[in-house]
Amino acid sequence: MQFLEPFYNWRGLYIAEEDDRSPFFEREYSEFYFTDRIYDHYIHPQWDNIGSTTLFAKVIFTDYDERFSIIELLGEWNDTLYNDIMTLKRGIIDHLIGEGIQKFMLIGENVLNFHSSDDSYYEEWYEDIEDGWIALLNFREHVIQEFSHGNIDSYFIMGGKLNDISWRTKLPMELYEAVDHLVLKRIGC
Repeated sequence: MQFLEPFYNWRGLYIAEEDDRSPFFEREYSEFYFTDRIYDHYIHPQWDNIGSTTLFAKVIFTDYDERFSIIELLGEWNDTLYNDIMTLKRGIIDHLIGEGIQKFMLIGENVLNFHSSDDSYYEEWYEDIEDGWIALLNFREHVIQEFSHGNIDSYFIMGGKLNDISWRTKLPMELYEAVDHLVLKRIGC
């Protein structure tokens, strides 16, 4: 797992640490020193430590005009032991909502497990985005089932075609338009 890097092909279009509206503005990264880890596995230093011991993130694109953000996740999403949703919500999501972001795409192919607790932060996030949405892309099937068992699946648009999007082959706006189209079909607009 240590050599798994966040997606970097869009860095010519967006770099969170250079965006003065980003929660990671002016963050500095090492290319050589691996300091963060998930359990006993060191992870690539380009992942952002959000304050969780098991879940790391990378804001790989944000468009303030279209009001969406794409966030790649890595690790284990553990609300039971570490309240990762609170950490994610307070550390990244609240900041982005404060900057006008209403639509979130969470890429979860590198989320290995989910452990639920209560749904209060999910409910708060859902209420905070008014006419927006939270779409889960490419999460593993067992993780989607764990979201459903935790009764928080109603806060997300997930599964189906969202689980098979070849997002790496698209530009950020193309991905946004494809996901927005699927979301609108799902909610019947």
